[in-house]
Amino acid sequence: MGRGGARPQPDDTTAEWTSDVAGALDGIRVVDFSRVFAGPAATQILGDLGADVVKVEAPLGGDEARYLGLTEGTEPRLGVSPSFLALNRNKRSIALDLGSEAGREVARKLLTQCDIAVHNFRPGAMRKWQLDYDSLNDANPGLIYGEFYAYGPSGPLSEIGANDLALQAHSGLMSLTGEPGRPPVRIGTAAVDLHGSLALVGAVLAALYSRTQTGKGQRIEASLLLSSAHLMNYFYSEYWIDGTVRKPMGTANHLSVPNQVFPTADGSVVIIAPSDAMWQRCAQALDAERLAIPRYKTVRDRQTHRTEVIEAISAVTRQLSSQEVIERLGPVKVNVAKVNNAGEAAEHPQLAESGGVTEFDYAGETVKAVSSPFRLTGTPAETRHAPPLLDQHRDEILADYGLAPDEIRRLAEAGAFSEGSGPERKVAKAG
Repeated sequence: MGRGGARPQPDDTTAEWTSDVAGALDGIRVVDFSRVFAGPAATQILGDLGADVVKVEAPLGGDEARYLGLTEGTEPRLGVSPSFLALNRNKRSIALDLGSEAGREVARKLLTQCDIAVHNFRPGAMRKWQLDYDSLNDANPGLIYGEFYAYGPSGPLSEIGANDLALQAHSGLMSLTGEPGRPPVRIGTAAVDLHGSLALVGAVLAALYSRTQTGKGQRIEASLLLSSAHLMNYFYSEYWIDGTVRKPMGTANHLSVPNQVFPTADGSVVIIAPSDAMWQRCAQALDAERLAIPRYKTVRDRQTHRTEVIEAISAVTRQLSSQEVIERLGPVKVNVAKVNNAGEAAEHPQLAESGGVTEFDYAGETVKAVSSPFRLTGTPAETRHAPPLLDQHRDEILADYGLAPDEIRRLAEAGAFSEGSGPERKVAKAG
């Protein structure tokens, strides 16, 4: 069981780092106050790149992602939610009560010695605790301080709580998703969160490089708002240029025809042939007599006869299996893919061949997870440590950051590590 009244946890994770290969960020210290998806996804990538990531969690329960999706009275097979396991490898955990002055004292000690800090508290929370960038700058001028918000630190919506789904709604993403004339539909994954995590990583790496030139750190602002706007960038540009507001088209795309899902005898495929040359190859491979005709010859022809083209292709693909469609179109360089479910995609050999699968030992089992979405040949992103138990690494973290045993005892007695014993019980919420 984790300290501070934490929920029961698995008895074992791999405690030793599993790789001797130095990562690109070897020697970089990260202190991560974020939780749930976007922040943890970003700091996991930093950990995959070799940074030492300290995950700061609340003593009671820790990061709520540990238990997301679980129903009352049920325990996950590995003692923790798959959501947590997916986004928290290569991190060490310490539980701090930031509602107590002692907990904040420990946090300051970590923040004045690290290279990178990340948080996703609501605007003003870290400033109230004097854990914000300006409060730390004199003591740690090289600090790169990443803030991840819902809408940003200022503006008319900055104080409103929001998550991935809320920004799918606010940004217009949901207005484009689904079938015409039907209610809006959410994207099936936390696309805004995960896109935002990559933006935060990119900004952190840019700031690290800048520090090599200037010796100074800087504050970084990222948000779900900016992430979702980036996903919508060409739709906003279209609106700003000519006032066009797009409506949902199901799986179709307004940019070209065909560019959508088509039915097959055993499921569905997507076929995308945006150019005239690719369309001719597509038409010849599927059914030249039906598809390779003058009225469908050009991009504009196919846009003009969109419904007719889609129906003609569907009439062909319904007679074929998904694999047969792929075997016809793949060799002639037409964009095509089977519509897989998550299990089919996860087990497809191409994912492993591309380096998309990593493994770690957790609770006595070998657990698979998706790796960082890139490959480096000289300093590879690797899994060096399983996701941590809550507060698993408190003692070693405090020792690494120079706290003596008597100082640790004093802080523990003052409530630094046990929620509820400190004098100020106002814990900020994530953005």
